[in-house]
Amino acid sequence: MRAAVLLVLGLAAIASARPDNDDVNFVSMDIKQKQLFILKLLNHVTEPVMYKDVSEIGMNFKIEDNMELYTKTEVVKSFVNMLKVGVLPRGEVFTLNVDRQMKEVVNMFHILYYAKDFSTFIKTACWMRLYLNEGMFVYSLSVAVRYREDCKGVVLPPPYEIYPYYFVRADVIQKAYLIKMRKGLLDLKLSEFYGIKKTEKDVYIIDENVYDRRVALNEDDKIKYFTEDIDLNTYYYYFHVDYPFWMKDQIFDKLKTRRFELTLYIYQQILARYYLERLSNGLGEIPEFSFYKPIQQGYWPWLKLHNGIELPARFNNYVSYKYDNTELISLVEEYETLIKEAIMKGYIDMNGIRLELTKPEDIETLGKMIYGKVAAKEQDSKCVEAYRYLLIVMKSAIGLNTLESDKYFVAPTVLDSYQTALRDPVFYQLQKRLVNIVQLFKKRLPCYTKEELYFPGVKIENVVVDKLLTYFDDYFMDMTNAVTLSEEEIKKASASMGFLVRKRRLNHEPFKVSLEILSDKAVDCVVRIFMGPKEDQLGRLIDINKNRLNFVEMDSFVYKLTTGKNTIVRKSSDMHNLVPDRMMTSDLWKKVESITDMRDLFVKDLKNYFTGFPTRLLLPKGSVSGLPMVMYVMVSPLKLVDNVDMSAMLDPTSKALSFDFRSTVLMDKMPLGFPLDRYIDVTNFYTSNMKFVDVTIFHKNQSCDMKMRWDKWVLKSYNLASKTPIESNTYFVDTDLNSSSKVESSANVYDM
Repeated sequence: MRAAVLLVLGLAAIASARPDNDDVNFVSMDIKQKQLFILKLLNHVTEPVMYKDVSEIGMNFKIEDNMELYTKTEVVKSFVNMLKVGVLPRGEVFTLNVDRQMKEVVNMFHILYYAKDFSTFIKTACWMRLYLNEGMFVYSLSVAVRYREDCKGVVLPPPYEIYPYYFVRADVIQKAYLIKMRKGLLDLKLSEFYGIKKTEKDVYIIDENVYDRRVALNEDDKIKYFTEDIDLNTYYYYFHVDYPFWMKDQIFDKLKTRRFELTLYIYQQILARYYLERLSNGLGEIPEFSFYKPIQQGYWPWLKLHNGIELPARFNNYVSYKYDNTELISLVEEYETLIKEAIMKGYIDMNGIRLELTKPEDIETLGKMIYGKVAAKEQDSKCVEAYRYLLIVMKSAIGLNTLESDKYFVAPTVLDSYQTALRDPVFYQLQKRLVNIVQLFKKRLPCYTKEELYFPGVKIENVVVDKLLTYFDDYFMDMTNAVTLSEEEIKKASASMGFLVRKRRLNHEPFKVSLEILSDKAVDCVVRIFMGPKEDQLGRLIDINKNRLNFVEMDSFVYKLTTGKNTIVRKSSDMHNLVPDRMMTSDLWKKVESITDMRDLFVKDLKNYFTGFPTRLLLPKGSVSGLPMVMYVMVSPLKLVDNVDMSAMLDPTSKALSFDFRSTVLMDKMPLGFPLDRYIDVTNFYTSNMKFVDVTIFHKNQSCDMKMRWDKWVLKSYNLASKTPIESNTYFVDTDLNSSSKVESSANVYDM
């Protein structure tokens, strides 16, 4: 199957490989041809280039001889000087947490971004693909594609298909290598145990058995299905690609002027969603992080990168305060102290410039101090560092200590990559520490008044929620790019074998929320729907002011109320900024080749492709007896931000290639998270235009053949596990133990 797909890819050459006529082809490229060429650049990036046109374009282009083709010549000079000093070689591990590596990759982005036209952009990218580090190439090209106007509408392959090493356990990839070395010869006994299947189209499927507990270190491993979810980690990765902490404000467009407020909000929402998953597994509060106490929660990633380096394990009770990082920990604490003092004073002086921290909109300055960089001149070194990437410094203090000047070639931890950071329990502890700093700022702001909360003439009459039901299903992820190609395959520009990994993941049955809203006038409004916990892990009701930051924004949308009764029905699949399963790159490639207008893909197949939160993870895992939760709905008047065209953004059938808005409420002037973002004065909080509703999330009690297989082979000697043989026809089926119905897998391998 995969061989056939990649053969199509090889035949889908867009432009002639000859350097004498590639200019003409690039100039006349439409969005469809651009898409196919970008897919070629990102296919098998750890291998030698297997497309002749890419190779010849790269070899026949010299950046230093074409400075006039870039809008900023100083960018080219800086890049050429960097090459003279030396750059990270191909095959080495790239991480933004190493200062020198970050400077190199930012240089690469700049030279791609400032290319005068698409022709120069592609030539530069082909040259980078040939000669520069593949990790840096993927990152710089991804950010450039998201920011160049002539790349609007181009879709990047999911990061888990470009670099499966960050998303698939090493033992699974090792099995794929062994299959390829044996030219497809399978040991039937081992195949039954490890769940290896071969389809009719020479595609091999290997289970990633989540019930294999060899690397389980503590109770936090109960929620690996959430923290290791490939779509959740893709959401976090794409957010950073769209909002890089290092990028200057001038490059951002007008819709991203609140980028650091959004950054703070996204981290807080990820933290809240993680807490809901902890509650559903009886884990309770996220532990407080301290550099001076052992980190009780260890993590063993069981990941190995393309060059053989393993992402190291951190065992339970890890001591981060050591003789070699005491200075760095002191620096972190000085950073935090400076920021907290600035919040308490209400301002901060920088080189004679006073930055205010007293008004709601000043949160942008605070976000820049925590997650970004505040530009300043003529300060001593320590003071300059005090406004530079606090999160990176905190990560370094725990793991790599990469701020040392001699650090360049490293074995990164999972915290050092945006594709893997959410896997580690300590990530959430660090974020909780930073969210607490933001809340110190929020507590200095006044509570919302009755007038700010009330919507005159509008009342939420009723909120009805369908039964909420979660379950586990399977997903087949393409990991072919993790297996090295032979010389013959590179010549053919196609892989002879395809490999999929079968992953276990959380999902939920479709549901809808129905709202009945009374209005005495026709008016534009914003509807916000949140979900939060009702009880803590011990079954105790949680005070609203302790609980408000645990609410996750499920949906937010702009709506035009009419006079009288308004009935609004929101399907779970249509809630704002959600993304279904992303199309496999092989399927995308075939669709792009066969489709006439690329814009048709954006209505359905590619909706929210970059920005969306996984639809599957809208609900936390329930329980068989029911997990009590609270849904909070608020309707508020729309206070539209200046210079925003709302019509295109609110049209669900829009085919605009630039349709890309991460949060509907960014169109509203109210702060993100309103009205739960500030301390609540309960005497003034409750109004007729808001409503709290109790809901319960149930979970299907299922059996899984992966667990049955593990019990049969591993536990039969010392556990009363069933000795019923595993039949092959149960491989793609889950059985609901509470009924005779079956939950079919969401993917059909034979259609791939």
